[in-house]
Amino acid sequence: MDRNMKTTLNRSQFMDNFSSMDRYDQFGYDGLTVLFDYLESYEEDTGEEIELDVIALCCDYSHDTVQEIADNYNLDLSECDDDAAKREAVENYLNENTTICGETDSGFVYCSAF
Repeated sequence: MDRNMKTTLNRSQFMDNFSSMDRYDQFGYDGLTVLFDYLESYEEDTGEEIELDVIALCCDYSHDTVQEIADNYNLDLSECDDDAAKREAVENYLNENTTICGETDSGFVYCSAF
């Protein structure tokens, strides 16, 4: 019988795992904080434990600025009057197409596998 031992990670250990795999910069401190909180909440809501797989998380989730998201998904923001309107348009697009894990000052952490 193959049995596995689970380890509970705190936010700092979660971030250290990304750092040790040279993936910290993909999310940065704010993005990893949002992702950690989202995953922790998911575990609490579903009762399902998540096994940490840094590479899989990097493939499934992104932390991008409003402009990067607009560029990546060919969103036309030309009719948006200001940054708040652009942010709202991008947020609406993400809400219609995927799951937003949370926001940072610079943008959104979202499930990019859509």
